[in-house]
Amino acid sequence: MNTKNIAILIGGYSSEFDISVNSGNVVYKYIDRKLYTPYRVYITEEEWYFLNENEEKFIIDKKDFSLFIDNEKVFFDAAFNTVHGTPGEDGLLQAYFELLKIPQTSCDFYQAALTFNKRDCISALKPYGIPCATNYFLNKGDQINVEEIIDTVGLPCFVKANKSGSSYGVSKVKLATEMLSAIEVAYKEDDEIIIESFLDGTEVSVGVIQFEGKDTVLPITEIVTENDFFDYEAKYLGQSEEITPARLNATDTKKVQDLALKVYQVLKMKGFSRSEYIFHNGEPHFVEMNTNPGLSEASILPQQANNAGISLTSLFTNAIKACF
Repeated sequence: MNTKNIAILIGGYSSEFDISVNSGNVVYKYIDRKLYTPYRVYITEEEWYFLNENEEKFIIDKKDFSLFIDNEKVFFDAAFNTVHGTPGEDGLLQAYFELLKIPQTSCDFYQAALTFNKRDCISALKPYGIPCATNYFLNKGDQINVEEIIDTVGLPCFVKANKSGSSYGVSKVKLATEMLSAIEVAYKEDDEIIIESFLDGTEVSVGVIQFEGKDTVLPITEIVTENDFFDYEAKYLGQSEEITPARLNATDTKKVQDLALKVYQVLKMKGFSRSEYIFHNGEPHFVEMNTNPGLSEASILPQQANNAGISLTSLFTNAIKACF
């Protein structure tokens, strides 16, 4: 049986480059080679290229997303998108592959652009009754009125880069005197900022995927961090505990499962997603959605799939089959 050529998209143009490399290498390791021939394709601002087992580089022709190996032109049947941040999670690659009519595993370009923009995503969900934090928005160059910000969202609060992942550009502000430096940190990642009221309660991460043709909520993960919040160190340097399944009672479990599924379907998502929720005053509140979540063995979505009895090979095979 002929195998399909699958380009595993790795890298990107953001601070999350190395995290994406980890995800892509896990897909490369566990992909079913009886069905697929994988190619690790690095996406960088300078060039796109395939890197073979001997670390030889072959440049991708962006006109038709092909390459030459030993004077033979190689085309791809599909792309497995593991690029975190831009251009893999903000809709740019999705639109590119749609134009070329090459299937890819993540959501469509509009959904990617919408969910990558935290402010727009929250604004789109609120009319559907999805509970969220109180927000205050800033664009670079706007006048900063610290008193007005605090009057709106209170203290403590979170200052975030609007279009960024892995908690880059995020600060927890406890005092008014910390606000300006937190805004400066966020502006290093993006020229748009979202400032949110503090939601006090249990934080959970919920994976929703399309599996075997059905929108499926995976077992919930509870986030218990040693730090002030689930920041980069907590996510990637072991300074947190991720408990799957979460220690929720049956009522709260159903509440957040139903809400996560509603969010996924309201946004007309497909492929993988992982959303964060905080139980505030007993109700789950939506925080944000990742449409290209981390896929290393230690990442949350693979942990949840494993808890549901889904192997990484099955998870990745299903994602590829679903995109055709």
